[in-house]
Amino acid sequence: MLSPYLPILLLFALALAFATFSVVIAPFVGPRRYNKAKLDFYECGIEPTPQPLGPHRFPVKYFLTAMLFIVFDIEIIFLYPYAVANKALGLFGLVEIVLFIVTVFVAYAYVWRRGGLDWD
Repeated sequence: MLSPYLPILLLFALALAFATFSVVIAPFVGPRRYNKAKLDFYECGIEPTPQPLGPHRFPVKYFLTAMLFIVFDIEIIFLYPYAVANKALGLFGLVEIVLFIVTVFVAYAYVWRRGGLDWD
C-alpha cells in the first residue's frame, strides 16, 4: 500500500538529511576571515552613508514594494493555468477566477489608497 509513495518519502528524507548536514557542518568548514569590508553594510553598490545606530538600513517601503511584486507575480501564476483550461472549467472556473481577481484588486486598491505605491 505504501510502495508507490516510497520514492517520494526517500527523496524527502534525503533532502532533509542534506539540509541538516549543510547547516550543522557550515560553521566548521566555512571561512572565518572577517574584515571591515565584509562587516560593512552593502546597499546596491552605493557607498554607505553614515547612519544612526541600529539596523535601519532600508526604509520599509522597499520591502512593501517587494511584497506587492510577489503578490502580483503569484496572481499571474494563478491566471495562466486558468487561461489554458478555461473551456474545461466552464462557469465554475469563471466565477472562481473573477472572485480571485476581485480579491487581488481590493488589495491593490487598499495599497494604492494607503500610499504604498508613491515613490517620494
